[in-house]
Amino acid sequence: MSAHCQLTGRAPGFGNAVSHSHRRTPRRFDPNIQRKRYWLPSEGRHIRLTLSASGLKTVDIIGIEAAVARIRARGEKV
Repeated sequence: MSAHCQLTGRAPGFGNAVSHSHRRTPRRFDPNIQRKRYWLPSEGRHIRLTLSASGLKTVDIIGIEAAVARIRARGEKV
């Protein structure tokens, strides 16, 4: 899944686009996904994470070490 946040698990939502005449066509609501490179001091290396905008803010608040611990607790490889 490309549009998937590694930290929060946020993924695309699905719904309908409704035109002026009220015809419905399928559409997809993608989260704001960014790729960001972080320095992981405990392992002495850089890691690249795919995060949503809210995931980036969460990393700023809790720190990269705690964020990586949460990602690994969910079973994802970092």
